[in-house]
This record gives sequence, C-alpha cells and structure tokens, in this order.
Amino acid sequence: MKIPTLSELDTFSQVDIKTVDPAQLVDIREVAVNTDLPKEERILDFIRQVHNPYCFRHGKIVVKIGFSESAEHTTLEEQFESYLRSL
Repeated sequence: MKIPTLSELDTFSQVDIKTVDPAQLVDIREVAVNTDLPKEERILDFIRQVHNPYCFRHGKIVVKIGFSESAEHTTLEEQFESYLRSL
C-alpha cells in the first residue's frame, strides 16, 4: 500500500467542496477499517479506502476536514465553543 507524499496530502487538502464532483468521492459509510491492524496500518487502510482523507461523502453530504495549527484549543468542544463566542 502506497503512503501518500506530503505533496499529495497537500493536494488532497486543497479540494474545493463547492466544485468537487460528489460522485467521485467515497461514501465514508462504506469504509470499514480492520481494527485488528496496528495503528499505522489502520491509518493506511483508511486512506487506501477513502482515497482523500480530507474530503469524502456521507450519503449526499460532502464533508471536508481541516486542521488548525493553533494549539490554543485542543478539543472539538473547545473549538466549537470558541466559534460560538466569536459570533
């Protein structure tokens, strides 16, 4: 199984969900990672199945994942709370 290069991962992260063809994205509900594998192999298994770990579908909904370089907030709950406070 080929490990994506940093360049490939960067390209994956730049996908625009407004212009991507949803039919070309993997439905995350169809991904089944073998939990018996070691952590690194589970990650590779997930990437192999989903193709782009930053952009995929859940049914008809296109999902794009991004990561903050800020260490100020570390949990999803803290990030969400910070977002709500900024409104």
